[in-house]
Amino acid sequence: MTQGKRIMKTDRLIRINELLRREISMVLYRLIDPTEFDISAITLTHVIVSPDLHDARVLVSIRGHENERRKILRQLQHLHAEIQTEVAKAVILKYTPRLTLVLDTSIEKGDHVLDILSKITVPEASPEKPDTTESV
Repeated sequence: MTQGKRIMKTDRLIRINELLRREISMVLYRLIDPTEFDISAITLTHVIVSPDLHDARVLVSIRGHENERRKILRQLQHLHAEIQTEVAKAVILKYTPRLTLVLDTSIEKGDHVLDILSKITVPEASPEKPDTTESV
């Protein structure tokens, strides 16, 4: 125990992160009106729960729709209370973490790096020339 607080084991935190990610995904699918925006563009990449289970960051990736990302994230944040309520009903924990939705751009950054790498041309290696100098 650290400073009187219980620190949860890492493997349990990983399981809780995945459980919350799956449950939040299902809740979003039920709550979001497909006429508002393209739900297929939204991916919950990670959920990171604090060791005391009081807070959780929900990392949301929005593919495409570069001009509308902030608007889509605001709409998701507008649904925060409903998402929180539905998750609390479905996932029984001592504490239901307070969810914070955060835009995750790591996938786009990875795609950009891969794009740069694919454009790099590697010169062909020339066959080694035998050494013509003789040593005596």
